Amino acid sequence: MARSALDEMSEIGAFQRTASTFRNFISRDPNSQFPAESGRYHLYVSYACPWASRCLAYLKIKGLDNAISFTSVKPIWARTKDSDEHMGWVFPTSKTEEQGAEPDPLNGAKSIRELYELASTNYAGKYTVPVLWDKRLKTIVSNESSEIIRMFNTEFNDIAENAALDLYPPEVRVHIDETNEWIYDGINNGVYRCGFAKKQGPYEEAAKHLYEALDKCEMILGQQRYICGNTLSEADIRLFVTLIRFDEVYAVHFKCNKKLLREYPNLLNYTKDIFQVPGMSSTVNMEHIKRHYYGSHPSINPFGIIPLGPDIDFSSPHDREKFGK
Repeated sequence: MARSALDEMSEIGAFQRTASTFRNFISRDPNSQFPAESGRYHLYVSYACPWASRCLAYLKIKGLDNAISFTSVKPIWARTKDSDEHMGWVFPTSKTEEQGAEPDPLNGAKSIRELYELASTNYAGKYTVPVLWDKRLKTIVSNESSEIIRMFNTEFNDIAENAALDLYPPEVRVHIDETNEWIYDGINNGVYRCGFAKKQGPYEEAAKHLYEALDKCEMILGQQRYICGNTLSEADIRLFVTLIRFDEVYAVHFKCNKKLLREYPNLLNYTKDIFQVPGMSSTVNMEHIKRHYYGSHPSINPFGIIPLGPDIDFSSPHDREKFGK
């Protein structure tokens, strides 16, 4: 049974991600098991994790800060229990121990693993972030980021400060779904398939697929401002969380070095554009990102050395306004 991403390996040495297990849904219906209520839910994240970061991005850009609280874990994996060797997400012991991370304010848990064990006494899967926690029922609502962002997009609109923003509008949903599929397969998960491969063949296959998808993005973004047209959508947030990590982490740590983000003019300017959406920059903690990847995978980087660069300034000007606002 896989307990972390490093365990998800096929017999031919290829990375295979397993599905999330908590799949409940918060609803605007006040009679549902998990109704959309201000102050009831808490989001546990890691700034380092792209899947968790896209949930935090939604929380910020939808204006849900006052309705849904959140806590970030420490960036580097550590032992989650004295009784076994599992390494995973842990909380700091004090508010001053780790800048950007805080102790668990709700359950006093020492690790994300403890939250899973509180929610299910016989849980046997991965202990991943994000975790969307119900304070009232003291359980996990969902640990599936693609579904959490859909909840944040619509179900809290009665209390969201930016309720008018719809990142999954009905008229574009088919296009968004199709785009999400090839971007997830080639890019979001593709970088992991490169980085966690244990044999040359699976690595080369994943890298080929990755760069085909990046080239496709570059071509599309030469014709329009965003990946599904000239309006910001869910597909942009999902793509962004991988692109923002690409040169800093994936190019080196995951051997995705055939071509860098900063060698793709459209992709680089696009990434700056998304970074500068109000609220987005606060969800990017590059120190946590780099410390996690380079410090949590000793099988890939045994000495935990963190590269110094490239320190791209994503707040610098971009050219995407040429397609209109």
